[in-house]
Amino acid sequence: MLTILKRIVQEVNQIPGLEPALDRLATLVKETMKVDSCSIYLADHKNQVLVMKATDGLDKSAINKVSVGFSEGLIGLVVQREEPLNIENAPIHPRFKHYPEVNEDAFFAFIGTPIIHQRKVLGVISMQQKSIRRFSEDEESFLVTLATQIGLEITNAEIRGVLDVNPDTNFNTHKSINGLPGSPGLALGKGVVLNMKHELSQMVVRKTTDQKQEISHYRQAVELTRTQVASLSDNLGDSLPEDVKAIFQLYHQLLDANSLGREVEQKIREDWDAASSLKLVVESYAARFAAMEDPYMQERAVDIVDLANRILHNIMNASGSPTNSDQNLPDNAILVASEVSAPMLAEFPSEKLKGIVSIRGSNNSHAAILARAMGVPAVMGMDGVPLSLLNHQEIFVDGYSGQVVLAPEEQARAEFLHLIAEEEALHKRIESEAEQAAITEDGVEMALLVNAGLSAGLEMEQNKQGAGVGLYRTEIPFMLRERFPSEQEQFELYQSILSAHPNKEMTMRTLDVGGDKPLSYFPISEENPFLGWRGIRLTLDHPEIFLVQVRAMLRASIGLKNLHILLPMISNINEIDEANRLIKQAFDEVEEEAHKSQQKLFMPAVGVMLEVPAVIFQLEQIAEKVDFFSVGTNDLTQYLLAVDRNNSRVAQLYSSYHPSVLMALNKIVQTSKRCNIPVTVCGELAGEPKGVLILMAMGYRKLSMNAHSLRKINWVIRNVAINELEALLDEILPCEGPDEVKIIVDKYLELKGLGGLVRAGS
Repeated sequence: MLTILKRIVQEVNQIPGLEPALDRLATLVKETMKVDSCSIYLADHKNQVLVMKATDGLDKSAINKVSVGFSEGLIGLVVQREEPLNIENAPIHPRFKHYPEVNEDAFFAFIGTPIIHQRKVLGVISMQQKSIRRFSEDEESFLVTLATQIGLEITNAEIRGVLDVNPDTNFNTHKSINGLPGSPGLALGKGVVLNMKHELSQMVVRKTTDQKQEISHYRQAVELTRTQVASLSDNLGDSLPEDVKAIFQLYHQLLDANSLGREVEQKIREDWDAASSLKLVVESYAARFAAMEDPYMQERAVDIVDLANRILHNIMNASGSPTNSDQNLPDNAILVASEVSAPMLAEFPSEKLKGIVSIRGSNNSHAAILARAMGVPAVMGMDGVPLSLLNHQEIFVDGYSGQVVLAPEEQARAEFLHLIAEEEALHKRIESEAEQAAITEDGVEMALLVNAGLSAGLEMEQNKQGAGVGLYRTEIPFMLRERFPSEQEQFELYQSILSAHPNKEMTMRTLDVGGDKPLSYFPISEENPFLGWRGIRLTLDHPEIFLVQVRAMLRASIGLKNLHILLPMISNINEIDEANRLIKQAFDEVEEEAHKSQQKLFMPAVGVMLEVPAVIFQLEQIAEKVDFFSVGTNDLTQYLLAVDRNNSRVAQLYSSYHPSVLMALNKIVQTSKRCNIPVTVCGELAGEPKGVLILMAMGYRKLSMNAHSLRKINWVIRNVAINELEALLDEILPCEGPDEVKIIVDKYLELKGLGGLVRAGS
């Protein structure tokens, strides 16, 4: 069964266009299962109906004409129950509904199963037989297994907009794609994919109106590829192993006009452009090779795709496909990448960066956190979207809702510009009041600090409005280098930060790498990196790294009293004891050096990150060993909910507004008060208007956030009252889910005239 399923899915995947692919799928299922009919219905959730999209066995004239309500007939019952329905005599079933257009009077046996992707019913696939019988368990299992596989393919097909294969590079009508909100804000600009590799897998097929030109582009590309392959073969010399020689022989055979070329040019004559024709032909060949049982033949699929990617690169160059470089970046660039990284953001010209679209990642991945730190709108988790679809397109990014619109129509474009103008007006209003103290309407003062680390200069400049740095991410400078920075390099960096604001506390977190923050020169390979060797675990195992960093911090703080050292990923008290021992060792060394030069070194305050749930139950004991707590809501949420915050498949389960997370946060602040130990929240929740209101209601009075959020949160604080928030908390804590919590807080924000901070529009 597995081989048959793979063959069906692979063949359907090669067909451009969703409707012809579904049509072929219906035929393949009918033939494979030897049934009298197979039909596919896709869900239209807006109108609450299922539309027949393909059939082999029923009347084809009913395709796109017959609609079945979600509560109608057997097809609707499959959707309602979200499970297979196997009926031996369908016409006598109480939910059977007769649709004369489909001409199914001769059919009796019925089986249907829902097509579901990420909890959403996309449609129904059904089989019917003219006899009265119950479908076997094997037949039912086959249909269920097939439905699970085609769910993703249908989603990807809809995302790619494969129904639009216009010859123009730009789309005739705008397309809306939903991702995950990564960083709030709105942006309209041109999609930019840096160093984009042309690959068949990333190509979106398109039609052409100039067959002659496309054939010319293809032939030029083949000739150039032939020369490149010959040169590569010559450079390797005569000492090539036989299996490698066989690969080059295969390349030369495929480049022959009577081989691959004949089929590609036939596709061009069917009005596909050169790149699309190559994709259609080669992926068909590759699928056939990959399906073979002989491992040697399976490997040839890789060789064919490799050669085709070389030809594709030359086709794109021959057709004048534009490239992106620092010299020709648009002024309104929307950075698009498979996964946005810290170095990528650091190197991209900030004055040209208007928005970010990351194919992978979630709203709390490291890339999203960096985007929020820069104040750049971002959408994450666009799984299944080819980079080529977004490159050079006009894109509207809605970081509030996670929506991305390609090539917006004129009316929609005007509406987007209006929303952007409203957002800018709100930001100007907030800026105009930025100098005012963060004091609530009923006179409670809040201390606002900055999370820093990406761009120290910019963040320190913005920090003039804050009470200090609540979290300096020392790992960012490590990630931007090709080796571990020396003690002197770290000293110079830390000294510039500490001395820039000598009267404000500067909390420096010791190196926190691992998880989604790798070092290229210190690779860590783990099956589950978020539960593995990261944070304090890594640096205690490598005290030479820890001591060099702490020494650099202490040297930088000589003569100053503003250094705070923060220990990440603490999960037990032994780690605190060992870290304190090493800090004391480094302090004694640096103090002796300072004394020789008649300088004074002050012992810094040492605190721990509360992000591993285990420490919540040992707060009283930990409070006796440290000077302060800092709550990392990002990882605390991840570990409490057992949700990988970088995994877009489970991103909808990740929420710091989950009642269990809120109860943990409430326990932390109440315990901190009893222990008389300062506590700061430095996770992303502290920079969100909704989150700030809840934290203030609980009793948190010290919040650290990205510099871009500082003025916005200041404005929120000055427009609310603590007594109102405490009353709100009584409604929030009994909630059963995060959505319920958000509704309560959103209503309060709207009531206070602050709704424009959490959605598009004033």
